[in-house]
Amino acid sequence: MMSYHSARETLKPAPAPLPTYSAEDLTKGADQAHIVLRDQIYTLRITRAGKLILTK
Repeated sequence: MMSYHSARETLKPAPAPLPTYSAEDLTKGADQAHIVLRDQIYTLRITRAGKLILTK
């Protein structure tokens, strides 16, 4: 049995891909980097276990 889509169905555009950044690029080979959002400074840290921590 074939099924047909309703003419009322609207196709949604695919979402744009999110920007992707390498943590190593952000830290320039170090284990920490500052990230600024508006007037706040956050610290991005790469742990020895290879995990990311973002703190204010």
